[in-house]
Amino acid sequence: MKKLSITASLLFIFFISYGGIVDTIIIRSNAMNKDIKCVVIKPDSYKKQKKKIYPVVYLLHGHSGNYSDWIKKVPALKEYADTYQLIIVCHDGNFNSWYFDSPVDSTLKYETYVSKEIPGAIDKLYRTYANKKGRAITGLSMGGHGGLFLGFRHPDIFGSFGSMSGGVDLRPFPKNWQLSQKLGDTLLNADNWRKYSVINVIEHFKNDSSKIIIDCGTEDFFYQVNKALHEKMLKLKIPHDYIERAGRHDWTYWTNAVKYQLMFFRNYFDIK
Repeated sequence: MKKLSITASLLFIFFISYGGIVDTIIIRSNAMNKDIKCVVIKPDSYKKQKKKIYPVVYLLHGHSGNYSDWIKKVPALKEYADTYQLIIVCHDGNFNSWYFDSPVDSTLKYETYVSKEIPGAIDKLYRTYANKKGRAITGLSMGGHGGLFLGFRHPDIFGSFGSMSGGVDLRPFPKNWQLSQKLGDTLLNADNWRKYSVINVIEHFKNDSSKIIIDCGTEDFFYQVNKALHEKMLKLKIPHDYIERAGRHDWTYWTNAVKYQLMFFRNYFDIK
C-alpha cells in the first residue's frame, strides 16, 4: 500500500507494478461535488526516464461498467502502454452516464468531468503532453459513444478520438440503458435525443485535422447505427478510419480492437 497526497482532489490509493505501472487514483469532480476513481497505466520507462513526457489515451468503459473494467478484462494494456510508450487513463463514468452533461439531471456532468477536470488533473499529476496533440480518447459501447461525442465536441482537448462498438445514435433505443433518465421523455424531449446522439453532433464539426477511428462488429446490435454514422461522415467529408469485421458486442471483440486503436493513436502522436 502506497499513499501519497497530491492535492486536495487527488490521492493515490494503491500502486502495482507488472512491467507497466498501474496506479489507482481519485480525481475530484468539482462540477459534481464527488470523488471518482480512476486507473492510470504507465509504461515501465516512466519510472526510469525521469524527464520523458508521454501522450495520453483516455479509455472509457461501457454501460454498467466501472473504472477497473479495462485493466481487469484486458491486462495486456500494461504491455501496450510499454509498446506504444503512452499513458492509458481509465476513469469511472458511472454505470450509465453516457459521458454527457445531462440536460434533465443537473447532478450528472460527465462531459465536464471527462473533457476538463480529468485531463487537467492528469496533466498536473503526470508527465504528459498537456495539449490536444498529446491526447486521444476512445471507449467501448457507451464509452464508444463517449469517445466520439467528447472528441467531436472538444477537438481542442482531444486531437484524436474513436469508438469500439459505440452507441452512436441513441434514438433507436428509447427504452434501453436508462437513457430516458438522462435525456427525458422521447416525445417531450425529442430534441435532447437528437442533439446528444453522435450521428447528429457531427453536423457541427469543423476541425478536419482530427484523426478519427470507428470500429464495430457486423453481428453487433450497434452495427447499423455505426454504418449509418460512417456513411454520413463520408457525405459530410469528415476524414476517418472505419472498420467493420465479424464480431459481436463482447470482450472478445474489444480485446482485439483496442490494440489496433492504440496503434492508431500512437501513429497520430508520432506525426503530430
